[in-house]
Amino acid sequence: MGDRPLPFALPDIGEEEIAAVATALRSGWVSSGPLVSEFERRFAACCGENVTAVAVHSATAGLHLALEALGVGPGTEVLVPTWTFTAAAEVVVHLGADPVFVDVDPVTLCLDIEAAAAAVTPRTVAVLPVHFAGRVMAGAPLRAFAEAHGLAVVEDAAHAFPAASAGTPVGGGDSAATVFSFYATKPITTGEGGMLVTRDPRIAARARTMRLHGFDRDAFARYRSERPAWQYDIVAAGFKYNLTDPAAALGLVQLRRAGSMRRRRESIAEFYRGAFAELPIDLPAPVPAGDVHAWHIFDVRLRPDAPVDRDGFVAELSRLGIVCSLHFTPLHTLTYWRTRYALTDAGFPVASREFARVVSLPIYSAMTDDHVDLVVRAVSKVLQ
Repeated sequence: MGDRPLPFALPDIGEEEIAAVATALRSGWVSSGPLVSEFERRFAACCGENVTAVAVHSATAGLHLALEALGVGPGTEVLVPTWTFTAAAEVVVHLGADPVFVDVDPVTLCLDIEAAAAAVTPRTVAVLPVHFAGRVMAGAPLRAFAEAHGLAVVEDAAHAFPAASAGTPVGGGDSAATVFSFYATKPITTGEGGMLVTRDPRIAARARTMRLHGFDRDAFARYRSERPAWQYDIVAAGFKYNLTDPAAALGLVQLRRAGSMRRRRESIAEFYRGAFAELPIDLPAPVPAGDVHAWHIFDVRLRPDAPVDRDGFVAELSRLGIVCSLHFTPLHTLTYWRTRYALTDAGFPVASREFARVVSLPIYSAMTDDHVDLVVRAVSKVLQ
């Protein structure tokens, strides 16, 4: 690769996206406007019938709004897998509640239902499962668990668009809310951005109000109605979480391309699976029939008989011009969470063990066949 290593991730942005953003900028409407509304409608349609989508400036904002709409606050708890990004737990703390960290399944690295059941207390009001890497966590066990304990479910689908479980798109199920990310490295991007989707009109209405300072009507609606835009009321102490039209313009093009970009990532995943079959690494588990994997991340786990450990593997790939990443550093190992809640590795045996051997390899739709071949040759050279 010479002086330019292959990056771990790159957004797949072409001339159509650039033209769409330029048109949005020339329109004169550069905050939340008609393109945001269109993006919401089109995204909701991708999730299923009777779904409402609320565009926000990050998935973190979406999780915050969803939990706030459900009444999460002081004196309550939310179950959060330790195998996730810190934002999932941070929003719980920002609402005055406590995250209760839970270990993960050794195969999928998604929330372990038995561990979650053992963590439920009278204060527990919600559970926040994460569809890790783009694999959809099995819905039936999750629903049964949540119903048995009277818990609201807010799905963290930051990795999981487009994805589906048993034929149902993520976001189209019966969870209280599902939140997607459009960060720069995600399957589709708006640069920064996210989407909250829900079938509950009360959650949607509350999220719309709270995403922009607690206005009694949407920002764009204020400029379309007969009532002057400056005549408004504030009905709650809200936040500043709205998405902009230029971002939505980018998102609309990415949304149209989402299926083809996912298929490209899937083809890379299948190529990797065949190329790495005889190497001393564990590959992602097969996708269940009827499910659609978004393939946001291709995670491998080094076996004990590998010639290098995880850190040595990453270092050798870097030397060969391949940038890797790690998903995720378990929250119970991070200083703030470990100290605040007195967490130990022993409390999360699966996550602690798997983190020591997991690596995320490059997989993104803008990768060429030559890029994929570079990764395969480098991984094989290090491990053979």
